[in-house]
Amino acid sequence: MHGFLWYLHKDHHQVEPGFFEKNDAFFVIFAIPSMMCILYGSAPGKWWLQAIGFGIMAYGMAYFLIHDVIIHQRFKWFSRSNNTYIRSIRWAHKMHHKHLGKHEGESFGMLYVHKKYWDKVRRDKQLMKDKRVEYAPEA
Repeated sequence: MHGFLWYLHKDHHQVEPGFFEKNDAFFVIFAIPSMMCILYGSAPGKWWLQAIGFGIMAYGMAYFLIHDVIIHQRFKWFSRSNNTYIRSIRWAHKMHHKHLGKHEGESFGMLYVHKKYWDKVRRDKQLMKDKRVEYAPEA
């Protein structure tokens, strides 16, 4: 997304008014081949094509839940969670968005969180436990 499709992804790294972004077009870009693979995979002897379609769909569901719901909180289902994994993945993604341009961005790993982010969140939680800070903010 930071390569030749940056045109669609760019507004995701900018603060823009409104709920929808050009970046949301990736939903359609991935949904179409997923649906086509599931449909054509229903033909006899093409089960493997259906498996590919369901794999693309599973990735899309994971992306929506992790990226849009948990990380960016476009839907307020898990806001202010104290879960270590959720706080770590949100912090890693914040570092990904630290650079607003196409280059120099840090990979956040979507489902995998680098140890340095786990460690940072654990230190923050310890500070909260020791009552040195009331709430260690993610922003």
